[in-house]
Amino acid sequence: MFKGLKTTAVGLTTAAIMAGAAYANPYEEYAGTTLIVNFPAHPHYNAAMKVLPEFTKETGIEVEVDQLPYLKMRERQTLELAQDEGEYDLISYVVFSKADYVFADQLENLAKYFMNPKLADPNYDAGDLIDGYVENIGVAGGFKGYLPGPTGSLFGIPFGSETSVLAYRKDIFEKHGIPTPETYDQLLDAACKIPEVEPGMGGMASRAASGHQASHAFLLHLAPLGGRVFDDAWNPIINNAAGVEAANALKTIVDCGPEGAMSFGPSEAANAFATGQAAMFMDSIAFMPGFEDPERSQVVGKVGYAMHPEGVRRGSQTGGFGIGIPKNAENKEAAFLLMQWLTSKKGDLMVAMEGGNPSRFSTYQDAGLNEKYPFAATFGEALKFADPDWRPIIPVWGKINADIGTTMSKVLTEDLDIQEALDGVAERTRAVMDDAGYYTWQ
Repeated sequence: MFKGLKTTAVGLTTAAIMAGAAYANPYEEYAGTTLIVNFPAHPHYNAAMKVLPEFTKETGIEVEVDQLPYLKMRERQTLELAQDEGEYDLISYVVFSKADYVFADQLENLAKYFMNPKLADPNYDAGDLIDGYVENIGVAGGFKGYLPGPTGSLFGIPFGSETSVLAYRKDIFEKHGIPTPETYDQLLDAACKIPEVEPGMGGMASRAASGHQASHAFLLHLAPLGGRVFDDAWNPIINNAAGVEAANALKTIVDCGPEGAMSFGPSEAANAFATGQAAMFMDSIAFMPGFEDPERSQVVGKVGYAMHPEGVRRGSQTGGFGIGIPKNAENKEAAFLLMQWLTSKKGDLMVAMEGGNPSRFSTYQDAGLNEKYPFAATFGEALKFADPDWRPIIPVWGKINADIGTTMSKVLTEDLDIQEALDGVAERTRAVMDDAGYYTWQ
């Protein structure tokens, strides 16, 4: 009897210790696993790779990174995700890919992972994740198929996501008494006043090259000026008054911009600002740290940062990257643990301190981050207005995006009539949407 009681007591004690050990180390079951992840060559992911050794130290889970240029990453993923057994346990994907991957049933729905008490960290605080980023990069199946709603689900977590802010030359603006642009009227006035008062300097450097870059630049102004590509019934409305105003804004900016502006991609535009050829640059926050790097910038200490100016509404862009688990991954639960660790409050701050883009509001409020990167406070404020619907993320978007970009380039370089140009885009867009079945139920 004594032996039996002792055995029972030992058993209960052992069980209690094991339960305590399991609770204390949720990673133990996965220690020794090696994850293979696919990241882009991008400043945020360069920063993330610096903190991966800490993850391995805490969890015992090894991580091998296959880092590829952005376009090659997409090509490789297209091949890998179509296999029965894929190479990758965790992938980074650019926002455009969300619709394609989810529509092809190639990404795990994350609900079952966040419902699993053995995997889900109770202190994860998902409510702290930046709303616009989650809606833009992570959710699919809800409103319009790519936004939140009663039928939406989470397929990824923002990681390396971006929004738009305005960088401007404080010294030039102060010298000529030009107010920091808070509205589009002020932005456009400043864009064309700068070349008059500072000969040889353009007003604002912007993307404008034919194709995706010109489309991106146009859409950057369309949302805050009150426009959309479609109405809620998928009718193209890109050619309404807001669309015309956005195209006029882009043309004004390019016409008053630095020499060669019509052929700029984002890197060329950022370089024009960094070398003093332009007084303003409005684009992704990913470019902004470079303006404070003496090795890459001639304007260190002269740059002010402001929110994307307001038109009819506030509406900064959302884009960049997220991370998701492929349906054909070998180590899905361990991959979730890595995903959760990287995007936790601790992980997000660690990556941000190494130069990455935060995905959490709390990170932007961290005193240490703001001391190291003084512009972080402006970025955090701008993210309250990040617009997840500034461009549609649907499977046929690539074709429509290319048409907008080539047409807008003709507006910029050949003085094509704006209303005529946008009417043509709307007509061709309707044909693309009709072929894809968007009017089946009308």
